[in-house]
Amino acid sequence: MMRKKLKSSSIKGWLYLLPALLFLGIFMVYPLIDVFVYSFEEGYNSASQTYFGVGSYNYSYVLHDPYFLQAVKNTFLLVIITVPLSTGIALLISVGLNSIKPLRNLFQTVYFLPYVTNTLAVGLVFMILFKKTAYSDGFINLIINWFGGSSIDFIEGPYWAKMFVLCFYTIWVVMPFKILILTSALASVNQEYYNAAKVDGTSKFRTFMRITLPMISPMIFYLIITGFIGAFKAYSDVVALFGTNLNAAEMNTIVGYVYDMLYGDSGGYPSYASAAAILLFAIVLTITCINLLISKKNVHY
Repeated sequence: MMRKKLKSSSIKGWLYLLPALLFLGIFMVYPLIDVFVYSFEEGYNSASQTYFGVGSYNYSYVLHDPYFLQAVKNTFLLVIITVPLSTGIALLISVGLNSIKPLRNLFQTVYFLPYVTNTLAVGLVFMILFKKTAYSDGFINLIINWFGGSSIDFIEGPYWAKMFVLCFYTIWVVMPFKILILTSALASVNQEYYNAAKVDGTSKFRTFMRITLPMISPMIFYLIITGFIGAFKAYSDVVALFGTNLNAAEMNTIVGYVYDMLYGDSGGYPSYASAAAILLFAIVLTITCINLLISKKNVHY
């Protein structure tokens, strides 16, 4: 009798999960398998759906393509710079907001506003702030000139200037979400731990390092993982700043490279795009697994 009940409840559980499993299978698992198959079909023609061979040539081509190597360099720089900086700055701001009792909700709303603003619209604003035109050098250059510096073309100038704008913009865009998550995490820390620390005469810095950080470490780890994945998927932000011809601007990303291979000026090569997409998947999966291994020692659940 007991076995029948367990079997019945198990069947009900799978029935509840069935819609989600079908959705994941149709829109995630099947496309991933399809892309993996395309990546090994050499000379695939999307019009006739034919190919002349199967092998690893597509991967060899992509890995030797200077545009792809430039995209990988840009993506990794974006990830390495923006994820730690945005998380650290968001943590400092969240700690500050948590210590301010009056108007705290108002400040949280103000910080969250950029997150609900259209990405392309924010990108256009940043382009206006940094771009040099025939009539003006841009607001940022006016500030630089005011301090005695010379104007810099941040949008069409040197590589380091364009990368600075992209990193600054990315940090600005992702900061509101991280502040919202961290302020919620700080508010959920049990106040008794802080009271015990006060009784023992523990300094604020030691309290932060020994109580606050360990207690909110799961949320910090979550933000780091999602930050890595989001930065690796960057594309629309770069288009908003530097236009659609990212290869010419030397500011393309891996996702941008995949899109160009499919629909851009050099488009019509789904096999190359599939190979680049699988390489991106492998990179993100590897970094996620490394983070999961590190989190076992440093994250307190």
